[in-house]
Amino acid sequence: MLVKWIRCTVVDRRGFERGQRKWAGLLGEPGFRGQGGGWSRRRPEVAHVFGFWESRAFYDSFMARAHDRLAAGQSGTYKDMRVKLFDYRFDVKTGFEPRFTDADVVRVAHCRVNPERAEHFTLMQQKVWNPAMAGSPGMVRGLFGAASDEEFLVLSMWRSAAEHGKYQVDRVERLSVRAQTDADVSDVSGDIVRLEPTWTV
Repeated sequence: MLVKWIRCTVVDRRGFERGQRKWAGLLGEPGFRGQGGGWSRRRPEVAHVFGFWESRAFYDSFMARAHDRLAAGQSGTYKDMRVKLFDYRFDVKTGFEPRFTDADVVRVAHCRVNPERAEHFTLMQQKVWNPAMAGSPGMVRGLFGAASDEEFLVLSMWRSAAEHGKYQVDRVERLSVRAQTDADVSDVSGDIVRLEPTWTV
């Protein structure tokens, strides 16, 4: 599965949201699995969208054909768009599906890893972080993806911002030490995204 992460700064909120609803046109596209997104809780003008495709081939075909027509509805409503593609590697918890209806927030973590530590980083994700997240109240589902041996994405869906916040306060620092995250990761950035139900396709 291919994961697409789009982040942009919105300059015309009403126009952007109107255009976002037009992405319902993705339904029926070969290989399309789902899409959702919302607004950053830290920077209210920043929007995030997450799209899921069965394979790179299906995605490339869509980009060559129908993408520009759907995207035209949001022209001029945003700036500073960044697009990243990741290959799905494994679930966080079990049975990841690109569904957004049972979650309130998404935590996205974009990790740049020292290349010689990539294998260790991936192993720690499986052995330390995944069980901790999977056992946390309010964590619905998630995935681990890779763009290269140095660039990774951890996406987790939560029933509420409060439940995710409790996990952060209670466990993250202790887990980081156990996983030797400081040795593995050269840079980590991310956001907490409040999902907008009308953006779900």
